[in-house]
Amino acid sequence: AVNTAIFVAVGVPLTIVSGLAAASALNSGLIRFRSLFRVGFYLPVVTSIVAIAVVWRFLLDPEAGPVNNLLRLVGIDGPNWLANPSTALPSITVLAVWRNFGFLMVVFLAGLQAIPGHLYEAAQLDGAGRWAQFRYVTLPMLRPTLLFGAVVTGIGYLQLFEEPFVMTQGGPLSSTLSVSYHIYNQFGFGNYGYAAAASWVLFVAIVGLSVVQFRLLRARD
Repeated sequence: AVNTAIFVAVGVPLTIVSGLAAASALNSGLIRFRSLFRVGFYLPVVTSIVAIAVVWRFLLDPEAGPVNNLLRLVGIDGPNWLANPSTALPSITVLAVWRNFGFLMVVFLAGLQAIPGHLYEAAQLDGAGRWAQFRYVTLPMLRPTLLFGAVVTGIGYLQLFEEPFVMTQGGPLSSTLSVSYHIYNQFGFGNYGYAAAASWVLFVAIVGLSVVQFRLLRARD
């Protein structure tokens, strides 16, 4: 439960911020070939987790992986990312953020394009800079979109299963063992009653998180 809570508490905000930043950059018109970037950012969402896991295990390989090779160039001896209890869960969190932020980017981009342009014109006439426009125009108008993104991402991250199942099998030392993976193991061990009860607890946690997100991000006048 602690691993899942840490994963949700860190992963959901990072995914939302990454998706919103990418959407804002694409919507600003500062980036050329926006269609190409949209496809590139969204591609990991529809790519098989097995293929992604193979690539990331190579990237994080302690001996031949490009990540540790780059660290060696600056005199840092990189760890065994997926075999170290202190770095395994952060590594999976980074993978999940990279894999999922493209979906939120598409959602946020649609929300940004639906904001009326005259609101920004009025803000500029009042002397608002880019940050003030983002804070007082963009974010309030994006509340429904942010709510959708937060709820969908939170529900998905509370059910963390594929990444640790494919990459670490819940290890090392259960540092990446999520609630869903624990339920899966209990079904495999024949503890059906325990697994069913744990599934209900997970369901209640999903409902509770969604209620909190609705209260924080619901539209306000």
